[in-house]
Amino acid sequence: MKLPWQKSDESSPVEPAATPDPTPAPAEQEQPRPKGYTPPKGRPTPKRREVEIERGVIRDRNAPRSQAQASAQRKELKKSMSKEEWKAYKNKEREENRRHQREVQKAMDSGDERYLLPRDQGVERRFVRDWVDSRRFINNWVLPVALGLLVIMFIGTFAPTFANIMSLIAMALMVVFFIEGVWAGSAANKAVREKFPDTTATGLGLGFYAYSRMTQPRKWRSPKPRVAVGDKV
Repeated sequence: MKLPWQKSDESSPVEPAATPDPTPAPAEQEQPRPKGYTPPKGRPTPKRREVEIERGVIRDRNAPRSQAQASAQRKELKKSMSKEEWKAYKNKEREENRRHQREVQKAMDSGDERYLLPRDQGVERRFVRDWVDSRRFINNWVLPVALGLLVIMFIGTFAPTFANIMSLIAMALMVVFFIEGVWAGSAANKAVREKFPDTTATGLGLGFYAYSRMTQPRKWRSPKPRVAVGDKV
C-alpha cells in the first residue's frame, strides 16, 4: 500500500534485469544418447548391392557384357573429358584396380569360397589343404632342388666330373619325390573318404591337388595355411 507522501513508482530506481546465464544447465549440455548410437558420418551409407558390386561378389547389370561394349563405352567417356580429366580418371582407375586386386588376394588367402578358384573350392579341398599343411614332406624341397640343378648344369661346363656326380644325386631325389608324391596322393584320398564317406570328389585330381600343394613353399601357398605343422587334422 502506497502512502500519500511516498513517491510514485516512476521515480523509484529500476533494478536492472538479470541477464540469463549463458552457460547451459548440465542437462542441456549433454543429453543422454540411446544405446548403439553412432554419430553421423557426413555421407550416405552405401547399399549392400553397391558394396558387393565394388568387391566383385556380384556383377553389375549396367556393366558391359563384352569387350567390344567396354571398349566403346571407354571411347565415349574419353571424348567427353579433357586431357587432364582423362589422365586423372586413368590414375584413379589404376588405383581402384590395385586396391580391388589386393582385397581379392586377401580374401583368397583367407580361404573365402566366393573368391577361390574352382580348383580350390569345396570342403574336400579345404580338408586336403589342412592335411598337407599339418605335415612335413620331402617334396617341400622340390623348388630348391630344381634351382640346384640349374646351377649344376651351369657348373658342368667347367667341372664335368662334379656335374655328373650331382646329376646322379638329383636323379635319386627325383625318384624319391615321385614315390612320396604317389603315397601322399593316395593317403590324401583315403583321409577324405574317411572324413566325408558320401563324397565323390576323390581320385587322381584330388591326389594331384595334394601333391601340387606339397611342392609349394609354405609361405607361397594360397590359400594360406590355417594349421601349424604337427596339428591334428
